[in-house]
Amino acid sequence: MGSPRAVTFTSWHWLGLGALLLLLEVLTPGFVFIWLAVAAGLIGILLWLLPLLACQVQLLAFAALAVLCVGAGFGWRRRMSAGQDASGLNNRMQGYVGTEAMLVEPIGPGHGRVRIGDSTWLAAGPDLPAGSRVRIVGARGALLLVAQADPGPIGPERRSGSPSSAERPI
Repeated sequence: MGSPRAVTFTSWHWLGLGALLLLLEVLTPGFVFIWLAVAAGLIGILLWLLPLLACQVQLLAFAALAVLCVGAGFGWRRRMSAGQDASGLNNRMQGYVGTEAMLVEPIGPGHGRVRIGDSTWLAAGPDLPAGSRVRIVGARGALLLVAQADPGPIGPERRSGSPSSAERPI
């Protein structure tokens, strides 16, 4: 029986682990392994710069960097999705907020239908008869949230902020 050998890692071990984690990211759903791969790559670079770094220090640095990279990745992803939600990108219903339209079915106990362009959409809001002008104030999934629009001589549909023919200067 020989004496136990000390475990040593080289920068190539860490870079190889990073490459395997990148491959795992490509093969699995989610968005976590890429940040672990970044942490492993950074440890590989650190070990290339400081080749005498103890194995325990390498493992602790990898654990700390993994937590930091995953946290930073999720924060970045949250900011990106919040900006996308605010812009209404890929959310057609949010694009209708501010539009004035005509009810084609009365809003009775709960829901009615509103016409926007050549389509009708499910709408919720205060009880109003068919033919009432409403303003879209929000959206929840495929349901438009409406409020009664101000009375005035405008057409069946108007985008918020665009002047009607009665308001346009001559």
